[in-house]
Amino acid sequence: MGSWLFVSGQLGMHPQTGELVSPDFAPQARRALENLRQILLAAGCDLNSVTAVDVFVTDMGDFAEFNGIYSQFFSEHRPARAVVEVSALPKGAKVEIKCVAYTGPN
Repeated sequence: MGSWLFVSGQLGMHPQTGELVSPDFAPQARRALENLRQILLAAGCDLNSVTAVDVFVTDMGDFAEFNGIYSQFFSEHRPARAVVEVSALPKGAKVEIKCVAYTGPN
């Protein structure tokens, strides 16, 4: 049996200030994915360890733009993914991303 890492939802917040990096979708999406990557690195793994990603957006009209940003982070490796539109997110964010990663044998 291996070890699993469950990364809770990440918003597009600056890690030091706790504030959204921008009111716009694209900068928030990039920052949320970067926050996710930094958590994975701190746990001793990387984006290639991710097995599933759940994405919550407040406007499904941002889906195509998100796909372009997402492919910059997950280019070759394609974990299972779901994108769901929600009515609201904390802090008025436009996107939230969580994942599950396999970190290897115990």
